[in-house]
Amino acid sequence: MSSSTAAAGVIGRDRARSLFAQTMQYVAGTTALFALGAYLGRDLHGAVGIIAFIAAFGALIGLQFAARRSAGTALLLLGAFGLLLGLAIAPTLAYYAAVNPSAFWQAGGATALFVAGFGAAGYATRRDLTALARIGTWALVGLILFGVVLVFVRIPNGALIYSILGLVIFAGLIAFDFQRLRRSSDIASAPLMAASIFLDILNVFLFFLQIFSRSSE
Repeated sequence: MSSSTAAAGVIGRDRARSLFAQTMQYVAGTTALFALGAYLGRDLHGAVGIIAFIAAFGALIGLQFAARRSAGTALLLLGAFGLLLGLAIAPTLAYYAAVNPSAFWQAGGATALFVAGFGAAGYATRRDLTALARIGTWALVGLILFGVVLVFVRIPNGALIYSILGLVIFAGLIAFDFQRLRRSSDIASAPLMAASIFLDILNVFLFFLQIFSRSSE
């Protein structure tokens, strides 16, 4: 009995490592396609970006359904999601890169350290972070509402407060996503997990970009 349990544990750890490696490969691929979309769409304006954002959201919804049915379709939708989101956010990134390139690269470095730190903490901890993720999800809804308020109401340092709150929320979500990655051994879930981690990284980058842009003004 003990030898069977040990063998099952080894197999489980091997599957978890395989899932981690595959998920991070998908994250890297999605990031590369996002960068390609950002480059191709750097001169886009107006409705095109909105259409690309809606299409990216549609690809993400499709990914939810395709993940269990067809691995090939799921990967295609994940790639389309990254590319379309790059097209949608391209004008914003092009603006920051042109006006304040130092903030652009500072945000990239800070994002790498932030994700690595909280991702490693979430992956290593034995404490169940499900409750933290639930709180973070509702906090994210509140942050979105706060962002809507900022559009209509001028609050001193509102954008800075928004960005800092966003980083706090995503610190918890990143830790949870990496813990979920360690605990799971379902290879079919890799595209969905990759999409979640990619969104974590992108949001953290955008928050840091706002912060560093303000600090250098």
